Amino acid sequence: MTREEVEAIALALPATDKVVQWGGSDVYKVGGKVFAICGLSGGLSFKVTDIGFVVLTEDGGPGRQAPYLAKGQWVLVDLDDAEAEDAAGWLSVSHQLIAAKLTRKARAELGL
Repeated sequence: MTREEVEAIALALPATDKVVQWGGSDVYKVGGKVFAICGLSGGLSFKVTDIGFVVLTEDGGPGRQAPYLAKGQWVLVDLDDAEAEDAAGWLSVSHQLIAAKLTRKARAELGL
């Protein structure tokens, strides 16, 4: 998978913005809050549920704990190991998890 494919998937999600920060990483945000980072440590980092964290990081899962973010249930998957269909699902869930933390007013303003 390429960074361009990640960008297309992420920007297709509602109310999503992209900024480049942290040493050239593509950072995707909803309502000003980060839900995915592409390029950090050569992979794609995103927030997951508790169960998703276990599935993706243990027993030969495709990911590992994201550096500096694992405490918040973030996973890092190498782009070479990611399939577009899987990444679309992961990013959608991450977007939903982060958007749910926004205030009701912010979600309404963003149309979420």
